[in-house]
Amino acid sequence: MGELPEFTIQQLALRNGQDKEEVWIAYKGLIYDVSKSKLWQNGKHYEHWAGQDLTEELKDAPHNSNVFDKFSVLGKLK
Repeated sequence: MGELPEFTIQQLALRNGQDKEEVWIAYKGLIYDVSKSKLWQNGKHYEHWAGQDLTEELKDAPHNSNVFDKFSVLGKLK
């Protein structure tokens, strides 16, 4: 994989499933496309909203970071 593009927190915020069709989240500096996940329809997964850096929030999640293995990495968070 080549060098990943960088996106700002503002660019990430637009990919919330509401402002644009894309549903992206950031975790540990990487941006994931969760658009195809049924769990992220309308940009919300339980109490988590897309378009945000969820690194801190997911410390208390009932799953580990392997949950992101099935999603495409689109870039890095600036």
